[in-house]
Amino acid sequence: MQPLLKVQALNKSFCTRAGVFKRKHAQVLTDISFCVGQGETLAIIGETGSGKSTLARVLAGADHADKGQILLNGETIEDDGIRCDECRHIRLIFQDPTRSLNPGLTIGDMLDDCLSLNTELTQQQRDKKIKHTLTRVGLLTEHYEYYPHMFSGGQLQRVALARALILDPKVVVLDEALSSLDPSVRAQTVNLLLELQRESGLSYVLITHHLSLVKHMSDQLLVLNKGKVAEYGNTLAIFAEPKSRVMQRLLNV
Repeated sequence: MQPLLKVQALNKSFCTRAGVFKRKHAQVLTDISFCVGQGETLAIIGETGSGKSTLARVLAGADHADKGQILLNGETIEDDGIRCDECRHIRLIFQDPTRSLNPGLTIGDMLDDCLSLNTELTQQQRDKKIKHTLTRVGLLTEHYEYYPHMFSGGQLQRVALARALILDPKVVVLDEALSSLDPSVRAQTVNLLLELQRESGLSYVLITHHLSLVKHMSDQLLVLNKGKVAEYGNTLAIFAEPKSRVMQRLLNV
């Protein structure tokens, strides 16, 4: 069965200064490959500086790979740094939603901008879809008129989720999106994510340092170490018998 998301030999480097007149390339990701099936969750973990957030940004199109392929339903959406601009089916949610939300716009205006720029829906159709999406993530239709500062931290993460879902993506990348939430709010958000996954077959790429969350939510686990794959496979199998030193360190084995 063809995977929903397939990543093949992804490489990413950044150019950094090595003096007044010199520059050097810092390799951040090297030959990253993995697959995610429809309705599955892949967790990506690793120590600080392992390349997790860079990988998240490349998957969502915020950065481009130097080499490698990203395929969605068998169709190439990025090939050696050339990305298909029409693909909007992979969406990214950041750790701090306040930094990605415009404080001068209402939530309705933000979501309307997403739809007006990416769809041919009429204003009436857009309003209907926005209100449906707000209720889908556990918010109220009247939150349409609210500004970001009027929400709690947990509600803001639901706003970020609504913005990710508004274009009906197939994959949502959560880059430490649950880390800053209080335990009770995090549990509510996890339950919401799992419910949405059951309802619509969403796939998640979960980047987190909470190993209990990884074990609870994910089907597959990718362990990164200095930009390379240290371990990849079934989550429970890796937890039961970690083979890589980095995974053993993370588990304090």
